[in-house]
Parts: sequence; C-alpha cells; structure tokens
Amino acid sequence: MGACGTAPATPANQVTEAKAAVQAEGAHNETDVMYLQMMVAHHEQGLEMVRLAEKNAKRAELRTLAQAVDATQSDEVTMMTGWLKQWNAPTTVDHAPNAHADHGGLPATGPEEIAALKKAKGAEFERTFLNLFVAHQHNAVEMAHLETKQGSNAEAKAFAERVRASRADQIQQMLQLLNS
Repeated sequence: MGACGTAPATPANQVTEAKAAVQAEGAHNETDVMYLQMMVAHHEQGLEMVRLAEKNAKRAELRTLAQAVDATQSDEVTMMTGWLKQWNAPTTVDHAPNAHADHGGLPATGPEEIAALKKAKGAEFERTFLNLFVAHQHNAVEMAHLETKQGSNAEAKAFAERVRASRADQIQQMLQLLNS
C-alpha cells in the first residue's frame, strides 16, 4: 500500500470544485426539490449517527462502514445543496409535522433514539446504532423510490437510484453485522 501513495494529493479546493461541477441540468419538478430537501435533512441526521459510530464502535468493520458513509453522505449533501441552489430552491426542509403528509411524512429518528445512542456503550452501542441505522437507511430507500417514480429531473432520478441501491446494500451489510 505504501507505493500507492506516490501521486500528489488532490488539493481540497479541487475536490470541492469537482463536486460543484456536477449539475442537475434540465427541468425539475416539486418532487425533485422535495426529495433533495428531505435527503439533505436525512443525511445530516445520518451523519450525526455515523460520527458517533466512528468514535464509539469497538468493531473495526463497523467503524470502517461509518467512515465510508460519512465520506459518501458528506459529498452527497454538497451535491444536493448545490442542485437546490442551482434551482433557486431552499436547501432546508420544513420540519412541521404535517408538511409532508402527502408523501408519507418526513422520516426521522427521534431525539429520544439519538439520546439513547449517545448514552450507549460497547456492544449495546453497536446494537443500538445498527438497529437505528438500518431503519434510517430503509427510509432513504423509500424516499428514493418516490423520487424515481414521481421526479422529473434525470440527474436527481439517477441519484435516487444510486441511493436506493447503495443503501439497500448497506442494510444487508448491517444486518450481517447485527447477526455476527
């Protein structure tokens, strides 16, 4: 592995510029906007959970999974907020309880579950995290399904399909970790 690191590192500003260059051109509809707004909020909550797992998980494979999710979802938040700005749409979602009733509500892990996760230690932490995060990623799959059916922007729909596939794979990986 040591020989693989001989290429110069990419400066952080070039990485940010590359992420910003991904555009969601073409027409978009309310579903596309709502999906991205909901996913930004969903990702932010997921990032809070995986960052706890990065620090508190004992198993290396769980820390590695959390680090991978952190990197991926951080990049995705940058991309999604960029698309929303490109469309002159708010980058935040309305958290009012009835604001999303027409499409099943805003999926979220409640503050009680996050508080319990923060207090959990050792094997209890890992079990709690995995159970919460399986449900969390299942919600991402459900939201992606809505976008692929009702969205109109080709890039947003393709992103939703990638989310659906990757989160389904993560769920399977986490179920295996729960059973080991």
